[in-house]
Amino acid sequence: MRKKIYGTAASLLTFFCSFSQADSTQPKTDSTKPPAFAISGSVDVFYRYNFADAVDEQGNSFFNNYTSFTNAQNSFELGMASIRADHSFGKASATIDLGFGRRAEEFSYNDGGQGKNGFFSLANIKQAYLSYAISEKVKLTMGKWATHVGYELVDAYLNRNYSMDYMFSYGPFFHTGLKADVALGGTSAFMVGIANPSDFSSMPVPHTAKWALAQFSTGTSNGKLKAYLNYQGGKYAEGSNLNQVDLVVTGTVTDKFSIGYNGTVQSRDPKDGSSNSWWGSALYFNVDPTKNFGFTLRTEYFDDKKGVLGLGSSIFDVTLSGNIRVGNLTIIPELRMDNASEEIFLKGNAEPTKSTFTGLLAATYHF
Repeated sequence: MRKKIYGTAASLLTFFCSFSQADSTQPKTDSTKPPAFAISGSVDVFYRYNFADAVDEQGNSFFNNYTSFTNAQNSFELGMASIRADHSFGKASATIDLGFGRRAEEFSYNDGGQGKNGFFSLANIKQAYLSYAISEKVKLTMGKWATHVGYELVDAYLNRNYSMDYMFSYGPFFHTGLKADVALGGTSAFMVGIANPSDFSSMPVPHTAKWALAQFSTGTSNGKLKAYLNYQGGKYAEGSNLNQVDLVVTGTVTDKFSIGYNGTVQSRDPKDGSSNSWWGSALYFNVDPTKNFGFTLRTEYFDDKKGVLGLGSSIFDVTLSGNIRVGNLTIIPELRMDNASEEIFLKGNAEPTKSTFTGLLAATYHF
C-alpha cells in the first residue's frame, strides 16, 4: 500500500516537472501585467442555549454538545473571522485563507502548544495552497485545503444550518499534501492525492505513513443533480488502518426547493483488537419561499454503538434553521433536538438522559 502511494506521488511530481520544463521553452510575456488578486472574507457570531442548563458532578457547565464549533451555554460567542486572497497568473494560482477565533482553532486542533505540534501560527491557516494547470483538464495542487469529504463546510456562511452534524464533526477537516484534479469531459471529474494523516498540517512524529485521497464527481448537464463519491484512507497508528467512504448527492427540484444527502462510513482496523466502524446518514430539505427568507430541515442518524469514537451510542438529531437574508448578512434562528440510544446527555444536576433540546441564534456576513 505504502509503495503504491509513494509511486503515485513520484509519478505526479515527474509529470509536473516535465511540463514545467516544457513551458520554459515557450515565448515569455514579461510585458504582461499580472492581474490583481481577489479578496474575500466572512464573520460569524452566535448565541447558544441548551434548555437542560445542566452541570456535571463537579458543578461545571455541561454543554450537551458532541459536535464541532458550538460548545457554549447561555453565552454570546465569536465564531470565526476569515480573510482570503486568491491570485492566478497564466497556469499558476495561489490561495491564502486565514481564520481567527475559536472556530479556526478547533478546525486546526492539532496545531499549537501543550501536547500539539508546537506551531501556534498554523492554527490560523485554514487553507494555503499553490496550483498549476498542466493542461485544460489536469491541475496539480500542493498545500493545505479543506476536505472533500462530507456535505458541510468550515465556513459558517456556506452552511444553511449553523450547528454542525456529527458526520462533519468526526470526519476529516482538512488535508495537507498533493492532489491532481482531472476533468473527464462533461460534468464528470476525479481527484487523486496523497497527504499527511487527516487534520495534520505537519507530520506527527514518529508517524511517517501518508494517506490516500480520492473523489469522483458527476452530474446532469443542467446542474440540477450532482453526486460526489469520496474516499480517504491510511495508517492512523503503527499497524492500524483507517478507511472512509463518503457519498454526497444534491438535487434541485424547483427554484424554491432542493434536497441534499450525505452518507458516510469509517472503518478502523487496530493493530491490537478487532476492526470496528461508525457510520452516519443525513438528509437536508431546503425551502426558499422568497429570496430573502428560507429554511432548512436537517435530519441525521449517527451510529457509534461500537464506541469507535467514544460515544457508545447511536444518535438521531433534527435541526430546523431559518435563513433571513439582508444582502450579504444572514440571520439564523435555529432549534435542535438530539436523541440518543444511551444516556449520554445530562439534565438538572448531573442526571443522565437520552435526549436534549437546544436553541441558537447566529449571524453570518461574507464579502
